[in-house]
Amino acid sequence: MAVAGPARAQSDPTQSARQAMALLEEASGALDAADGAGDRVAALTQTVQAYEAGLAALREGLRQARVREAAIDGVFRAENERLAQLLGVLQAIEAAPEPHLLLHPQGPVGTARTGMILSEVTPALSAEARRLRAALQEVALLRALQESAVDTLESGLTGAQRARTELSQAVSNRTDLPRRFTTDQEAMENLIATADTLESFASGLMSATIEDTSVSIANPDFTDAQGTLELPVLGRIIRRMDEADAAGVRRPGWVIATRPLTLVTLPWPATIRYLGPLLDYGQVAIVEPGEDYLLVFAGLGQLFGEVGEVLPRGAPIGLMGGAAPSDPQAFLISNDPASGAEANQTLYLELRHEGEPVDPAEWFAVSGD
Repeated sequence: MAVAGPARAQSDPTQSARQAMALLEEASGALDAADGAGDRVAALTQTVQAYEAGLAALREGLRQARVREAAIDGVFRAENERLAQLLGVLQAIEAAPEPHLLLHPQGPVGTARTGMILSEVTPALSAEARRLRAALQEVALLRALQESAVDTLESGLTGAQRARTELSQAVSNRTDLPRRFTTDQEAMENLIATADTLESFASGLMSATIEDTSVSIANPDFTDAQGTLELPVLGRIIRRMDEADAAGVRRPGWVIATRPLTLVTLPWPATIRYLGPLLDYGQVAIVEPGEDYLLVFAGLGQLFGEVGEVLPRGAPIGLMGGAAPSDPQAFLISNDPASGAEANQTLYLELRHEGEPVDPAEWFAVSGD
């Protein structure tokens, strides 16, 4: 029977799911610890990211468990008749008294031949029975794992939403961030009203009137970060620079598929230049990570911070849109990566230097998707 042994079979889906459950438990502890943290925003940011990583890992582990269970079930179905015969033989051997198995109507010669046959057949039957037992035990383990994961998942979803809510409150209560400048609100409104493309808005933003607050911030050189930046959101790249979408539209940035309410963080220390709605991009955050550089994040559902604030690397800049799933079962059912149902939000990422877009692939340490 083509079923892998229990050691290898259980190592992948069950181990990954259990490790994900441990991640969610650690995230729950981190959420409680964040209440007394000195930098509560940083602590809650790490907690939200821990929940996101744990939930993603749990969904993947359970997906692997379902695939493994289906594979075993397929083998059982394909070998149904042979397995029935095997079980019949094993039950007959088990039910027959031992003296009867050793006697043969043809006398001693027949009994000797029977013993030789049994000595050859019994080890093979035993090995087959062990493989069958291991496969059945694995199926039971996988099903128990999926059932127990629902409770863990439900508490994880609740904890993640609580962490996001507390993070939003902590960001709004934060007053200790340095500010490099304040903008002329009337000039900014005029710039928004006259901009017809993201490019024109970004170009105007670089030359927008600002009021210097004489705050000197010693930030690391952004050019040193080339090729090392992490993605600002947990997701996968579905369109790269100048790749056409279904409508044939090409944009000079990346489109990243992610899940609802995923946290968006800064990959580098930066000054906030703009926060708010813009054209057809939805909620947009534009930050300045270095002189003559702009990072654009578009498609967010909630924005954090104020224009002029200087944020450290890893600081939250906002949350993706969408709604948190209310039903853990539905959250699991939509776990098919091919459908893309679980990653129905898209973050648009664009990097500009001296007003011109540059390929994010040269700056972000991402391989494949």
